[in-house]
Amino acid sequence: MRFELLLLLVVAWVVVYLCLWRGVALTGKIVYITASVPCFLLVAFAIRGLTLPGADKGLLFFFRPDWSRILEPNIWVNAASQVFNSIGIAFGSLIAFSSYNKFQGPVLRDTIIVTFVDAIVSIVCGVAVFSVLGNLAHEQGKEVKDVVTDGPGLVFVVFPHALSQMPFPQVWSVVFFLMLLCLGIDSQFATVEVIITSLKDGFKTMQDLRHEVLVLIVCAASFIFGIPHVMQGGIYSFTIVDFYSATISLMFIALFETVAIVWCYGAERLANNVQDMTGSRPSVFFTICWKYVAPLLILVIWVFTMTNYTTPSFNSGKYIFPTWCLAIGWLITSLSLVSIPLVALLQIWRTKEKKICDKLKSAFKSRIEDCPCCGGEFDRHGQAHSSRVNLLNNIVNEHNGLNEHNRLTSKQDV
Repeated sequence: MRFELLLLLVVAWVVVYLCLWRGVALTGKIVYITASVPCFLLVAFAIRGLTLPGADKGLLFFFRPDWSRILEPNIWVNAASQVFNSIGIAFGSLIAFSSYNKFQGPVLRDTIIVTFVDAIVSIVCGVAVFSVLGNLAHEQGKEVKDVVTDGPGLVFVVFPHALSQMPFPQVWSVVFFLMLLCLGIDSQFATVEVIITSLKDGFKTMQDLRHEVLVLIVCAASFIFGIPHVMQGGIYSFTIVDFYSATISLMFIALFETVAIVWCYGAERLANNVQDMTGSRPSVFFTICWKYVAPLLILVIWVFTMTNYTTPSFNSGKYIFPTWCLAIGWLITSLSLVSIPLVALLQIWRTKEKKICDKLKSAFKSRIEDCPCCGGEFDRHGQAHSSRVNLLNNIVNEHNGLNEHNRLTSKQDV
């Protein structure tokens, strides 16, 4: 056991608990700091990196595309994985946090802002990283491709070495790791909030449990699962878990999430819901993307992911994991995948129809008969009946009034 790392793991989960124990009202205020400060630090880091000798080599390596690899499926798989991980698609964090928003709001505007800001920050981050790596290559007399690495090696090996080559290295090291700390906290409590929200929404017993107690239980369980990663061989277990927990299953989950929403629940019903929330019906472009473009693209990327699957290795292929490690990795993957076919078979078995085709149709049909917010009756123009509109307005007004009065309370209290 590496006890210094164990202590840091304890500190990390204590910080996460303190960010979440009062609910999303406190979390939202913390995010203003932990999301804003890294942006300023990142800009400062990028400006300083651009002034270093050799930065132009790093930027040229970063921005110059290699057109010979444009048709490689693995390139597109990695690009899609970057987008999914960067924005948080299919992780549940977007759904969990957006569920606390007011019912009526500019959904499209918020979506565009999130994706645009994410893209800009990613580009600035690339400029900061590769300008420093260009300087590192310049100092060592190597090519940029020879000093580039990914994962923990980039953060804790290559970058600290590059920082040591800069003027006032102690200052820039503090800036860099402070930025990582803020970003890590954001990612950490966003993931934990997904678990907490899912437990409270899915189980009645969890709703009766005090919020701070539930947060403590989740954080304690997460801490226990993190202990293997701070042992002497922790980097090996981390590599296996990191590869199999998201790389393979993420696209699979995203595909069935999309199918469940736009085909089981229905794209038209979803469009009606958006109309009730925003006041205007989404264009046909969005409906087509929901029903056909998004599922098809995700399916193609997932197929490429499976066909180009290669067993993970460590240290640029110098260490090959034994078979039993790979078996554990596939077991980790199956934990997030097996629920979909199992629940599907369970729903088919529970249907009362006799013929298999009727069973499939019945199981595929959404169990949400009426939308609890806007009602289930829509005329042929997609407009809700006036009685439903009046009811909706009353619900929204009451909901917004409660939100204004109880801004510091949890979602369940509201």
